[in-house]
Formats: sequence, C-alpha cells, structure tokens
Amino acid sequence: MNKQQVSFRAVAIAAGVAAALTVSAGAASAQNHQVAFLASSSQNGYNQAIFEGIKNKAAELGNVDVEIFDGEFNATKQYAQVEDLTASQKFDALIIVPNDTVGIANAVADATAAGLKVATALFPIGPQLDTLEPQVPGLTATVAYNPAVGATAGAEGVVKFCEGKDPCNTVIIIGQKIYPFDNLRYQTYLDILGQHSNIKIVATVEGNYDPNQSLTGMQDVLQANAQVDAVLSNADQHVVGAEIAINDAGLDLEAMYLSGGGASQIAIEAIRSGKWDATVADYPVSMGYAALEQIVNALEDKPVTSAIDAATILPLPQLIDKATLDANPDFKGEWPG
Repeated sequence: MNKQQVSFRAVAIAAGVAAALTVSAGAASAQNHQVAFLASSSQNGYNQAIFEGIKNKAAELGNVDVEIFDGEFNATKQYAQVEDLTASQKFDALIIVPNDTVGIANAVADATAAGLKVATALFPIGPQLDTLEPQVPGLTATVAYNPAVGATAGAEGVVKFCEGKDPCNTVIIIGQKIYPFDNLRYQTYLDILGQHSNIKIVATVEGNYDPNQSLTGMQDVLQANAQVDAVLSNADQHVVGAEIAINDAGLDLEAMYLSGGGASQIAIEAIRSGKWDATVADYPVSMGYAALEQIVNALEDKPVTSAIDAATILPLPQLIDKATLDANPDFKGEWPG
C-alpha cells in the first residue's frame, strides 16, 4: 500500500547516515526548524506523496527545512537512521513512515528522550496497530490508519459483489504477510470472507507493492485457476499488475471485481472507466501536511492533535467506488500510484 518521479539532491550528514536526500523549504537559517523525513523507501511513490505534503506545509510556513532519508524498505537500516539522526543533534524533529512498526519503537523512545519531536505517518508505532493514540513515550503525533478498518471495507465490498454467486472464486494480493500491518489486513480478509461459504479463496499472492511482482503472481494464479471472479488487494500497485495478467489471459476484466487500496490517480481513473470497482480511501499528501503541522505546533508550543485518523482527512467513505466518484467528480487522487 506506493513510483513516480521526484527530484532530490544528495547531501552528506553525520557519520553512519547514508544516502540522505534533501529538499529545503527555504533559505536555511539558525532559526529554521530542522525536520528529517524518514521514508520507508524514498523511491516509493506513496512515500514521495507524503513528502510532497510535508514540503507543501513547510513552504507555507516558511521557517522549516526538511530532508528525506531512504529507508529502502529495510527495518534495520531505518532503525539505525533514527539512532544516527538523534546522535547528530542536527534535527529538531523526525517524521517517520515505519518499516517495522514494533521494532522501531525503542529507537523512537531514545529520540524523544533526547528532546526530538517525533511523528509517525501511515502506521502507528508500537505493538498495537489498531490504535492511533501514541504508544511511545514522548511521541508527538500519529497521523495514520487502522489497517483493519480499510481491510474490512475492502473485504465487505467483495462480499457484496459475491452475493448470489457460488462459488465466488477470489484472489487475495497482499504486500508481504511478514509485515505486521499487512498480516493484520490479511487476517481481516480471511475473517470476513471466511464467514461466507460461497466465497472461495483460490490463491494468495504477495505483491510487495510492485506491479511486476503482482503481474507474475497473478499469471501463476490464472494458469492454475480457469475461473476467477474477484481480486481483493490492499494496494493499487498490485491491481495494476493483476489487470495486465487478466487482459493477457483474455478474460473479461469488467465482469470481474477488482478492489485495491490507496486511492491513487491510476485507481480513480480505472474506477471511473469501469475497469476496476473500488479502492480503499487514502490521502498521503494530506497526511504529510498534517504530520508536519503537528510537529511544528509542538516545536512552537502550540496545541497539538496527537492522534489523527488519516482516513477522515477528506470527507469520502472508507471504500471509494463508482458511486462515490460520481458524487465527487472533482476528486482525482493525491498520488499517481
């Protein structure tokens, strides 16, 4: 649940922090707030959209300098980045899209104990993924989703589609089951779909948020299953790959139910055209904007909202379908996908 181009310029920072990418919101000065954005992967389009929101807010404020660091989808690397940035004493605050929502908690606690303001975006940090209240001492703000809520909406969309169809052969495409947030989504899918005897889960693919990997996985599924009625995924990137495999197999795409996650521009266009059916609401640019807003509020001793449900930033339902888009013709999606 994210690969379009964003230009960055490389900078060097303290020893032990590698491959930093930097964007300054204005002329650097001693008075400016220094904020580091720790992307789960700076090459990932979803992370780039969050960073766009951070930069938008920084430009609006005019007194914030922001730098982005590439976590490379590597939990160990990101943990070390938090430690090194804390030790460098260069930054006033960190905004993190965590690769390991549980494992990184100790490093974040060290950062807050050292006086840094820290916000988490996309996912809560701590053992409980289903709560937005800060779980780490000193954590400034959580601007995130409860993964189970979106997964529930996606699965219920499949249940509605499958009414009267027996069997309703369904493929699940998840990021990676090893990720706690993806495992929660996956278990939510299984719990909800498993309550309906007509729904048969014929395969599960781990797409790793990559269209090519999802394409290969879906090709394997279609070789083993002549009939597929629904594809349920947590990420629009997965559905992009699945769509290609379905078309290559000569199947009737529009007769199938395709549901993704992320509300990307690709997904919104596909739903409007009738190729896809739904995507779980997601607003990464607004999320980044809100995260920096709360960080600066904390730095300037202003009131802080410590828990923000990112799914409610815009007034759209949890599951966006054609009817939703017909009622909201100006919504385009906040990131390319």
